[in-house]
Amino acid sequence: MMKRCFTPAAICLAAIVFCASGLQAEETAAKGKKSPMSVTASEFGRLPDGTTIVKYTVDNGNGIKMELINYGAIMTSLTTPDKNGEATNINVGFDNLEGYLAGPPYFGATVGRYANRIAKGKFTLDGKEYTLATNNGPNSLHGGIKGFDKVVWASKKIETPEAVGVQFDYTAKDGEEGYPGNLKVTVKYTLTPKNELVMDYTATTDAKTVLNLTNHNYWNLAGAKSGKNYDHTLKLEADKYLPVDETLIPTGEFATVKGTPMDFTSFKSIGKDIQATGGDPVGYDHCYVLNDQSGKLALAATVKEPTSGRVMEVWTTQPGIQFYSGNFLDGSDANGGLNQHEAFCLETQHYPDTPNQKDFPTATLEPGETFHEVTVHKFSVEK
Repeated sequence: MMKRCFTPAAICLAAIVFCASGLQAEETAAKGKKSPMSVTASEFGRLPDGTTIVKYTVDNGNGIKMELINYGAIMTSLTTPDKNGEATNINVGFDNLEGYLAGPPYFGATVGRYANRIAKGKFTLDGKEYTLATNNGPNSLHGGIKGFDKVVWASKKIETPEAVGVQFDYTAKDGEEGYPGNLKVTVKYTLTPKNELVMDYTATTDAKTVLNLTNHNYWNLAGAKSGKNYDHTLKLEADKYLPVDETLIPTGEFATVKGTPMDFTSFKSIGKDIQATGGDPVGYDHCYVLNDQSGKLALAATVKEPTSGRVMEVWTTQPGIQFYSGNFLDGSDANGGLNQHEAFCLETQHYPDTPNQKDFPTATLEPGETFHEVTVHKFSVEK
């Protein structure tokens, strides 16, 4: 089994190097900001038990704003300017709390304890079998029936000269959704003046457990609810992907993308080969094996949208990225009125079903270790 080291020092150093290297390139944009960075809080709604849900509005002072709520540590919107300076929300979400309580698409959510799928809802640690809820056909998906996307997180503002945002904290109890160990999780979502969205995840446990954290943002760089994503061009820093069975569980093979519809090693429109991917429903829902497996911050994906000129780079310390083309979106209210392929996800994460796959980088977390992963989305425009 491949072992990844959950020590934060190397990752923090990588993040510093990344920020330093991008500083000169973004100096002009940073100088041009027209307002100070800020974080404000307001009420978003109330749960049936009366619990108030807080919405945070985060402004980087340079044209980017995001909204987050402490239910599910969810990002409800992210607004960026296009090549003409017109600001539009490019992150799909609901306008009210009720949409998130229904919950099927995981719009913008922080998902765990184990993001993606675990086969048949079972895994074994040190000879003991653990049983999870099977909430996705025969498999467990995104932490179970009440995963991290469906709990209220403690939250507080982050306001520093370098970034503004929100810190979310949650403790998952031993046995919650079938997982072992009391797990303390902290997720920080911040914006920098250089138009970077930084997602920082840390966690510790008091018993051996499995862990896979990601964010489930749905993007459309032309604007949320603006139609199919087929014209977006995508480049993935991945020469291999994980083939899946009919229930979307990896077969265990590391397959080359060359010569297949899965190949995004150079820029290609999302719609070009989407019908050739097969599946029911058709489309991409696959984990790509990133070329950089060092655990340091590295480029994973670049997306461009030609009409708006928007560009989004995704950098991560994680070993994989799940490209999902919105195959299950069906136009219903539960799916925010979005039809199939009208938004896409690029979820940086460990591989699906890792606890049952001996050749995958481990997703096991031991007492005394600190899980720490960072993902950075960098936004710009091409004219």
